[in-house]
Order: sequence, then C-alpha cells, then structure tokens
Amino acid sequence: MYFIANWKMFGDLRTLNTLDKVIKFSKTNKKNKFQIIYCPPNTLIRPMSRRFKKTNIEVGAQNCHDSYDYGAFTGQVNSRMLKNVGAKYVILGHSENRQIGETDNLINLKIKSAIKSGLKIIFCIGETLKERRAKKTNQILKSQIEKGLKSIKNISNIIIAYEPVWSIGTGEILKEVALTETILFIKSRFKKKNPKILYGGSVNTNNIDKLKKIPNIYGFLIGGASQNPKKFIDIIQKSII
Repeated sequence: MYFIANWKMFGDLRTLNTLDKVIKFSKTNKKNKFQIIYCPPNTLIRPMSRRFKKTNIEVGAQNCHDSYDYGAFTGQVNSRMLKNVGAKYVILGHSENRQIGETDNLINLKIKSAIKSGLKIIFCIGETLKERRAKKTNQILKSQIEKGLKSIKNISNIIIAYEPVWSIGTGEILKEVALTETILFIKSRFKKKNPKILYGGSVNTNNIDKLKKIPNIYGFLIGGASQNPKKFIDIIQKSII
C-alpha cells in the first residue's frame, strides 16, 4: 500500500518538526507492508530527505519542467535537479496543473524526462464533474492515459493515481459501485502490465473506511489531510487494519 502525502503549497522548516510523529509511527509498524512518500514544495525536498535518512519514508516532488537539459527557464526546476536534492518520486499530471494549461502532450514529455533522471512517477488522471455527468469519464481517462504515456513501453516505475477533479477538496467521493467500475476500467487500459492504481480526491479519516474496501486500489494520494500528522497516521492505520 502506498500513502502519498501531497503537501501542495504548504510548509516551512519549522513544519518539519511535525514529521517526528509519522517517523515514530513508521518505525513501530515495520511489519506492515506500506510505503509512505512525502511530496513537499521544492524548498523542503532536501531538508525533508535528510530528516527521513534513517527511515523507510521517501520523498518526492510535485511537478517538474519537461526539459531534461538545463536552459533559460526562469523559475523552473527539471527532473535532474529534483533527483539531485533527494527526490525519488515526482507527481505529474495533477489536475491543479492541468487546469492552468498543462496538456497531455506536455505531461508526456515530463514523464519521459523524469524516467531519464531515474525518478519514479505518480501519474495523475481524472475527469471533471461536467465530464462525468456527460458520461465521458472513460473517454477522458482513456485519452489521458494514451497521450500521457505515449511511446513509453516500460511502466514499471509509474504509479497511476486516479483523482476525480470534482472530488478534490470537496469531501465528496464516488459511490462504491461507480468507483469500482472506474478503477477496473483504468486497469483494463494496461492489459498485462498491471500498474499500481491509487485513489486521490478528498481522502480523509471519515471516508477511508469506504475507500479501502474498493478492489484494485493499492493506496492513496492524500492532500490536505496529510499536512496534519495525526490525520495522516489515522488514515494509514485505518487502511492497514
């Protein structure tokens, strides 16, 4: 099981002190097979990776530039730079970036760059509320997968995170039958490759009991709740029981 903490635009050096509770929890639960991955802002990747040095907790980034090479891209950070400061994963295709203009083709270039740098990828896909109401969910997911992973044959280091856009930050989740069907559809797009599929979108302590019952979900991409160590630990505990 994967538990990925997407801190979004949150945290400073003082915030790292809150991680001690999660570190202690992970060390006392070594027998349970789960992987915790923190994806903080770029400013915290190096200090966070140092904080987790003697633990099994790993660190990722929230995005990267599509260019593998250095260049005149003010304010941008590429996959090589992220790898150099301690990131082992990177979130790509998140809906918040798609909504400000990130295209499937651009995401494809970013994934290729991240693979070249040796980063593991958390590839986000998901439909809007308008698209679901129009019964276009499968069409949208199929397109995002095909275009985002175009020309990529080896997906062993790619985790798929299904995040319905309309669910993020709302507390709303799909009913069990609908979510089960959607996860199965995503899985069917990969045939024998069988990637790990995570769920994201308002994952919290109130709905985790329902979400963990859904077949073929290998973990969760957690936003706001992951910023609070108690809530994050509660979600993990409820998932692995």
